[in-house]
Parts: sequence; C-alpha cells; structure tokens
Amino acid sequence: MLKPLIACLTCLAATGALAVPVTYDLDPNHTYPSFEADHFGTSILRGKFDATSGKVVYDKDAKSGTVEVTVDTTSLDFGHPKLNEHVKSAEMFDVAKYPTALFKGKLTKFVGDQPTAVEGTLTLHGVTRPVTLTINQFKCMFNKMFNKEVCGADAEGTINRADFGISYGQQYGFKMDVKLRIEVEGQKAG
Repeated sequence: MLKPLIACLTCLAATGALAVPVTYDLDPNHTYPSFEADHFGTSILRGKFDATSGKVVYDKDAKSGTVEVTVDTTSLDFGHPKLNEHVKSAEMFDVAKYPTALFKGKLTKFVGDQPTAVEGTLTLHGVTRPVTLTINQFKCMFNKMFNKEVCGADAEGTINRADFGISYGQQYGFKMDVKLRIEVEGQKAG
C-alpha cells in the first residue's frame, strides 16, 4: 500500500519539476513598438521605435510571467525627418536627457495557458506610471528557421502623454491620448 503511494508522489513531484518558467530574449528584428498620436484633431501621426531589447519570462503551467522591455527613444521614427527632429527635442521626448523608456510588467490574465493582459509600469521622460496592455494575440511554437522555440504577441494600450510630462501641443488642442501598438517576438534563451 505504501509503495503505490510513494510512486504516485514521486510521479507528481517529477511532473511539477518539469513545469518551469522559460525566458525568451526579445528579437529586435521582430519587435515593433509603435504608437498613434493626434495632430490638431485633423489627422493621426503614426510613429515607431526602431531599437528595443528585453525579455519575457513565461510559465504557461503556472499561468504567470514577467515582461521587461527597454526602448531606445533616440530611435523614434515618424518617417519624416523634420518631425523626428522636433519630437526628439527638449520640447517633447528630450532624448538627449531621456534616451530610454522602460516597461516592466506581469502577465495577469489568461485564457487557458495564453496570457491576455500585462500590467506594469512605464518609465518615460523620467516619469513612471502604471500601464495595462491588452494582448490580442499570443502564440509559442518551434521555429525551424531559428531551430528554437519562439513566442510572439500583439498588444495594445493607451496612455496620456501629459501624465509623462510630454504635453507639447495641448495648448493648441492636441489630444493627449496616445494609442500603443506593440508587436513582439522572442526566442527561447540559451
């Protein structure tokens, strides 16, 4: 009677030992943080950041994980050199003083083993505020091109840029809400 119980406990312990968090290093060639901002209420300006780094730690069995992303704000690009120059100036992002933005968060909501939200903080322009992102799509798979497991996601959220001290244009009627759209892929570390 004792032997089957010990065998069952050993089996459970071994199964639990297999469920470990996995770290994924963000692939800068497949990670694309972009945003949409109001321009006088007449149009929407779309921009992106070309340089990012970070990692995601994901435990699908425990339905948990963490996200840490560093964005090089000097890599901001609207596709218009004159606009880029203005937005990077001290009047807005002040990239000389604040060359990076940092998002740190936790995967908080799941459907099955797939995360649907990440809650955390964004440090931008020297100010840290809470930000929640909705994960619209998430998938992990073995990628034959890299010969590694990869995970990818599409996430979105909204921030008020004035909350981060970037209120240029508010006096002219610019809306302060900025929609974030983030495409991200990471490769299993190691």
